[in-house]
Amino acid sequence: MMITPLYAGLLALLFVGLSVRTLLLRRKLRVAVGDGGDKALLRAMRVHANFVEYVPISLVLIAMLELSQISTVVVHALGLCLLLGRLSHAYGVSQLKEDFRFRVFGMALTFAALVSAAFINLLQALLA
Repeated sequence: MMITPLYAGLLALLFVGLSVRTLLLRRKLRVAVGDGGDKALLRAMRVHANFVEYVPISLVLIAMLELSQISTVVVHALGLCLLLGRLSHAYGVSQLKEDFRFRVFGMALTFAALVSAAFINLLQALLA
């Protein structure tokens, strides 16, 4: 049984939640394009966009590792890092009075998953 679909599914649900939150805020503020000068909408938009910028490539790299039959522990560690990183980042950036610890922790976990998966993929390709 593959593991990456578990994390892809959980991250997809988080993505839908972030999308709906942004949509509802747009509707409430009657802003179709841009942020209308609203700080909460700008934060919601950035959380959503940042998710789109990092999650797809991270999941592709994790799936490639899993398909190469790397240890399931590695796949779970990378998937969990990515999921917790995205949750922490979303929470931190969403706060109008931002607690940078959540944002920094979230990005650190996200980069840990992304960079680790990239390096392991490179090592496997070069040593094969």
